[in-house]
Amino acid sequence: MHAVDVALQTRQEVADYLSKDADTPVSMMAESLGRSEGQVTLALPDDMVKTVDGNHAQYVLEALPEWGKVTTIVHSFGSIFEAKATFPKGKVAHGFYNLMGKDGELHGHLRLENVQHVCFVSKPFRGMESHYIAFFTEGLECVFKIYLGRDKKRQLLEGQVEKFYALKKELTNE
Repeated sequence: MHAVDVALQTRQEVADYLSKDADTPVSMMAESLGRSEGQVTLALPDDMVKTVDGNHAQYVLEALPEWGKVTTIVHSFGSIFEAKATFPKGKVAHGFYNLMGKDGELHGHLRLENVQHVCFVSKPFRGMESHYIAFFTEGLECVFKIYLGRDKKRQLLEGQVEKFYALKKELTNE
């Protein structure tokens, strides 16, 4: 597992925040605390986050197309962009991991060398169980996140939860 140094002060601020409100999204916690989303994510309690080195990013991305419909989220200057679809297959070419989505799926070009941390996050979101995988730069800025999908009753897709835990266990040796 990739060890990341997170300031004791940040860990305490996050613990204090969670003791008052455990359901607020990490991105909103970060804004409230004046920290980056990565700093807050890495300061979450160990039962909420497991982090692996960014060199596992391609392996994680290659596993996702088999999971079914997920929600990919990108935050940009206060705006949130979401794509709810099967995560596309990709391939490395011309210095990028190229997402080759079908119609209605995500397309894009990722610079994998910029991903330094991959985090498996299990944290309540607005009163509901939630799991996602976040990709962070060396400076702990969020590149993007992939949330597990939900059914029509807003319940997590059980098969995806199992795959999330299996992948996390495989990469973190837990």
